[in-house]
Amino acid sequence: MPKAKYSDHVTSLLSSLGYSHCFFVPGGNIMHLLNSARLHMNWVPFVHEVSAAVAVEYFNEVSQGYQENPGRRRAYALVTAGPGLTNAVTGIAGAFLESRECLVLGGQVKSIDLSKGQVRQRGIQEVDGVSIASPVSKLSARVEQPLPLSDLRELVLSGHRARKGPVFLEFCLDAQGAEVEDLIPVSEVASEPSLPAPEVKQIDQVAQMIEKSERPIILIGGGIDFTHAFRLRETLAQSGLPLMTTWNGIDRVDHSSPNYLGRPNTWGQRAANVLLAQADLVVALGTRLGIQQTGFNWKEWTQGKVIQVEIDPAELQKGHPHIDLAICADANQTLTLLLERLGPRDFSKWIQFGHKVLGTLPPSEKTNKNDERFISPFNLVCEISEFLNSTDVVIPASSGSGQFVPMEVMPLKFGQRMITNKGLAAMGYGLAAAIGAALANKSGRTILFEGDGSFSQNIQELGTVAVQNLNLKMFILDNDGYASIRTTQKNYFGGHYMGCDHATGLGFPDWHKLSEAFQIPSATMTPGWQSNPDVVALLESDGPAVFVVPVDPEQTYFPKVTSRIQEDGSMMSNPVSRMTPELEPDIDLQVFRFFAGRDLPHA
Repeated sequence: MPKAKYSDHVTSLLSSLGYSHCFFVPGGNIMHLLNSARLHMNWVPFVHEVSAAVAVEYFNEVSQGYQENPGRRRAYALVTAGPGLTNAVTGIAGAFLESRECLVLGGQVKSIDLSKGQVRQRGIQEVDGVSIASPVSKLSARVEQPLPLSDLRELVLSGHRARKGPVFLEFCLDAQGAEVEDLIPVSEVASEPSLPAPEVKQIDQVAQMIEKSERPIILIGGGIDFTHAFRLRETLAQSGLPLMTTWNGIDRVDHSSPNYLGRPNTWGQRAANVLLAQADLVVALGTRLGIQQTGFNWKEWTQGKVIQVEIDPAELQKGHPHIDLAICADANQTLTLLLERLGPRDFSKWIQFGHKVLGTLPPSEKTNKNDERFISPFNLVCEISEFLNSTDVVIPASSGSGQFVPMEVMPLKFGQRMITNKGLAAMGYGLAAAIGAALANKSGRTILFEGDGSFSQNIQELGTVAVQNLNLKMFILDNDGYASIRTTQKNYFGGHYMGCDHATGLGFPDWHKLSEAFQIPSATMTPGWQSNPDVVALLESDGPAVFVVPVDPEQTYFPKVTSRIQEDGSMMSNPVSRMTPELEPDIDLQVFRFFAGRDLPHA
């Protein structure tokens, strides 16, 4: 058999598994893997390794069976030893918490130069990347000598299977460059094993509980694949089942569907939280029901019975919230079989009531402070949505108002993607995420919402945006610093601010001059921007653009969940259905109708 570098065999194997893109920061300890990527991959250089890893996560999410890409492309990150790996850990951790695919290949010194724990360092730039990445990886392993490709394939595919997650593989430099014979023909690569299917009796049990219910909610999570939900669009709309989505499942249901009832969450829509609290049955499909979903006061999340369908047994057994029926199975298969078993159902009275609640409790409260000289971020995202189409991808930031405002109020058109990383909630995530999304979504625009403080933490990647000429529209919510930190310091420390804005030592650039330095056009948004032809033309143009959005530094973000002091002096978090500010008594009576066994309202 002909011989070739092991790095060539590795890269060819990745290509056979659907990997088409390599995001990298060059380094000496990955020189063989990098050269092989040059020969076999679409390669994209990044300025910083954390951005490469984050971009991989979002590229893989967006390309997940996207209409233009039925052949599912994947990206991986390639980082060098030492600081290359330590820089990438944030991106690896984010994918781990959100259960998303993220393959990171790391370099390492020659195997003969490994310290093996005897000294702190022997080889140049040597750190134990495997141990560092292990706690935030589904699998972390070192390749000190060429492995059979069948073994390597299993390591890579472990991140695709069951509950997905990042895989970190560290390759010693001598292993990368070793000349080896062909280790396994690509034609012998086997198919991936299927996920666990629900039992027939489990489907029957869920169906029977729904049939006996008067006020069910089907809560769609990120475990329902976008492509699967896309195919089921009409079936879901005709099912008559009341539907809600988690943040990770936010784009799985058509928001114009007659049975769509919103997005419950700690930072979700008050109306959806109110309705879910009154449901007599919640069927949670493909969601781990974390604290951000249920709130810290998870005992009062809903008064109904809860069915949870998850592929991770630990999530089913964690104890919060209380689960009446736990099913360890693939949520996609479960949803399909359940719809077939049930057929169309009539929950029209409950859905009509839900629509009334949605109309009575708008996502943005009128009590929000909004100086007319500034733009309301709530209004902005709704106004932007009118200019978007089904091929556009929306990327909210990973924390702060740039994240929760779009996730809370932005209406989505069918086919649009909206993706965030709420688990890590890392500042600086948004720009790198949007780059990954834009590289996967060549046929449409990518829209990024990110605060000025968060955007500042990854400014260098504007160079990647410019060189790649991405069709990426970046909306920087300019509120002079860290709005969330400022609010915390105001509410809990009497307004003694530190390190949260320009006045307390935090520095930001002139956004227009910064954009100009990267030869990216920019514009300032002002109230009534829709009538400004220059702004609209820039939004509708091809290529990158920066939009500076002046936001009131004192802007408030209601409704939100707060805590209350109990009689014994301890603090108790309010349930997510009882957000601040409190509802007026007459409104409260209208929207809370089904506690204590009250009857359904008449249509």
